Amino acid sequence: MMRRLAPGTQVRLLCRPTDMRKGFDRLAAEIKNVLLADPFSWHVFVFRGKREDYVKALHWDGSGLCLFAKRLEKGRFVWPPVIDERTRLTAGHLELLIEGMDWRRTVPMELEYRPAVA
Repeated sequence: MMRRLAPGTQVRLLCRPTDMRKGFDRLAAEIKNVLLADPFSWHVFVFRGKREDYVKALHWDGSGLCLFAKRLEKGRFVWPPVIDERTRLTAGHLELLIEGMDWRRTVPMELEYRPAVA
């Protein structure tokens, strides 16, 4: 289980499928070369597997790189459409993604609630 992210932590997703055999060093190289970002920037970098049932996340915590991996035994993760090579997610969207929930169907309460009487 990933720990709670510090406020201001960005979640960056590499949209195209990644070889899930890659470890710390090769994923850090993907962050530098494809996302054009610093793997030691305190942000979370998320990678998806080709079959869409595997996710890896790399995060620098100040003392070392942390690698989180999860494979769903049933079903697939719900990924954003591949429009660009990279996109950003909110920390909440990342939590829903990791739980295997369809994060696209979540709407902030203020947009969903509509009073019946003015």
